[in-house]
Amino acid sequence: MNQSRYLYWMFLMNSLLNILNFVPRELMDARFKGAQTSILVATVLGTVFLSVFTLLIAKFPGKSIQDILETALPKWLTIPLIIIFASLWCVAGLVTLLSFVDITLRFVSPDTGPYLVILSFLVLVCFCARMDSLSVLYGMEMMLAIILPLILYAIIKALINPDFSWDSVLQIITYSAHAPDLKSIAAATFSFSGYFNLAVFNRVLPKIKMKHSWIYAVSGLAVLLLTFYVPIGYFGTIGVERHVYTWFSTADSIRINTFIIERMLFVFYFAYLTLSLVSVTVHWHVGKELLTGLFRSRKQAKARTKLWKDLSVLVLFSGITFAFMGLDQYQLNQFGVVFLYARWAGELFMIMLLFYCYAVAYRRRNA
Repeated sequence: MNQSRYLYWMFLMNSLLNILNFVPRELMDARFKGAQTSILVATVLGTVFLSVFTLLIAKFPGKSIQDILETALPKWLTIPLIIIFASLWCVAGLVTLLSFVDITLRFVSPDTGPYLVILSFLVLVCFCARMDSLSVLYGMEMMLAIILPLILYAIIKALINPDFSWDSVLQIITYSAHAPDLKSIAAATFSFSGYFNLAVFNRVLPKIKMKHSWIYAVSGLAVLLLTFYVPIGYFGTIGVERHVYTWFSTADSIRINTFIIERMLFVFYFAYLTLSLVSVTVHWHVGKELLTGLFRSRKQAKARTKLWKDLSVLVLFSGITFAFMGLDQYQLNQFGVVFLYARWAGELFMIMLLFYCYAVAYRRRNA
């Protein structure tokens, strides 16, 4: 079995999801001030981070990040590091859920109560996130294979639509010579962050290898350019700033004349609802595995004990999500920006830790 394909699936999941979250908003805010050069810089940095992280963690086959850290760091330092990393994965799922609740209420079902929507999402996510790691990977692969044709159809339909203005795209390209913007770089690198999930999945993918890094670079760049240019082609260089969720507004502007569903919005919503729930499931599964790993014992844990540990962590994540339901649109966006910075710093920090752990292991082997 070619285990490296799961790395690409995780990358693709995160890359496509960035159409939904705060990435388009941050890029649009800097469209006249370096967003396009930021995309190019982010593509290089994201590919380098992805390649280095994968090569390093592959040096420890069958081990999670916790197992790796425990070989080189004292326990009193490992525990807070794992809690910090688990918090990043919790927030990664949280911001996706909150964003999609807002999207559901804005575009699909404004009369439904927000707590009913979030509760239905949480029940499904928590049920799936407590599965074993291989089952989560299989489920992710299957669901992406189903929804990817729908997303490609929506993108192609958007590009060939007569309402798409190439003049607006050409106009914004004239601003491409500006210096990169740090906030835009932090946002755009999120497109490449799927590899970060190997921190846990490396345990069940011992034969993972970094192959054809150019594929990740080209795919990530293509998604980022589509994320940026397509809404501008529909709403113009000025009008695009009036939309919070630019791609859902774009999908709502497209009609399907030869299909049983007339509005592209419903096809796009179904595809991205599925993608979002899969993404949250993966993120919370990783966070859950990290936190429950802190309570491991040498004896084989009973199934009921493991169940209670899993449920305790997932209930904690759900409770934090409910606590953030009170955020308004502006506060949610600011929270998302802080997360993008924290996530980027967390990735760099974990890569540095892996370098250190590999150096320690190398010295021990040659001592």
